[in-house]
Amino acid sequence: MKTILATLLLSSSLLLAQQKQTVLHAARLYEAETGRILTPGEILIEGDHIAASGVRVERPAGAETVDLGDRTLMPGLIDAHTHLFLHPGAEDAQTFEESVPQRTLLAAEAAKQDLLAGFTAERDMGTEGAGSADSAVRNAINSGLIPGPRMRVSGNAISITGGHEDAIHYNPELHLPSNATYADTADDLVRVIRQQLKEGADFIKIYATGSDRLRDGVFSSPYQYTEDQLKAAVDEARRQGATVGVHCTTDPAALFAVRAGVVSIDHADQLSPETMRLMREKQIYAVPTFAIGEYFEQHAATPAAAASRHAVNQFHIAEFKKQMAAGVPFAVGSDVGPFPHGTQAREMVLMAEYGMKPADVLQADYLHGARLLGWEGRIGTLRPGAWADVIAVPGNPLDDISALTRVAFVMKNGLIYKR
Repeated sequence: MKTILATLLLSSSLLLAQQKQTVLHAARLYEAETGRILTPGEILIEGDHIAASGVRVERPAGAETVDLGDRTLMPGLIDAHTHLFLHPGAEDAQTFEESVPQRTLLAAEAAKQDLLAGFTAERDMGTEGAGSADSAVRNAINSGLIPGPRMRVSGNAISITGGHEDAIHYNPELHLPSNATYADTADDLVRVIRQQLKEGADFIKIYATGSDRLRDGVFSSPYQYTEDQLKAAVDEARRQGATVGVHCTTDPAALFAVRAGVVSIDHADQLSPETMRLMREKQIYAVPTFAIGEYFEQHAATPAAAASRHAVNQFHIAEFKKQMAAGVPFAVGSDVGPFPHGTQAREMVLMAEYGMKPADVLQADYLHGARLLGWEGRIGTLRPGAWADVIAVPGNPLDDISALTRVAFVMKNGLIYKR
């Protein structure tokens, strides 16, 4: 009897929460689909979704009104390249210096910091040696146990023996593990992908290139998988309703990945004309990750290392401008983790600083980010039927995109986390 009563009370509480109505009012509202600023702006929230938005909305009897003053209402931000299981420091050493339980607790705190910074949806691009622990963090967020963004997670990234993220500069007699999962053949890739999806991954992350080098103006990185191998990986992921995103800095790996059918080229320091053409035609997103490059330059161990990083960053900026001119579609991802969580709105500031119009940066974040995460029409928009993920920033972000680094209000799924 007590169990039945508790169930009825819980059901009643959930029903009341679903029926709760809130009106958000502010001086402005950003409309992602058109890139317009409406003045003023209002949103009617019913439970966990948006019922209406515009200059004026209906104010039902009993609805709570939240007046946010001289701010702009916007959809929650999207980061398409995060690492919840990394923090500043020697990222390659965190795998063997910290236990998975310790790293999971730190990841939960990182998720909270990202949410409070206005990021209500993220794509986590690899746990860097913590296996499928990101599935546990995602599930804890979804159940309301801990605060955090909506998450798409990949589990451990995949790489070759001796490739990117392998512990190749440590004492070989210690046999230190890679921060990625080994897969050296097409059969290996299929086997690992099946295991990762079994353990809860939403998508697959593969390292398509290794160590980068810029010498005499020539940028290079060895490819790690052939086109046929990547095609086998994409086909297996697609068979199970998943996608593949790749860490990839240059060709020929980028061309292999695009032909194979990946959904994003993350970092994309340099792309050939043919690769850019195919990305434009297939709507495969480049995710530049400028913020991490800036951080590494500013926190380099030696002046020589800082100069080397500066040269790579300047090369990447010049290539980014070529990619924009070629019509390559972009999504916004920061690679946050090696730099502090909750500060990654800097990525959008840098994209604008390097030549992209603020309106285009926002549409890359909202519209392309929503498609990349597989939640088109549910996130990145304030239209009726979308999830109630809303932020407010001071001023007008089209005039000063750095306003995104000063988020004053955060709502996710109809619940207010910051006010």
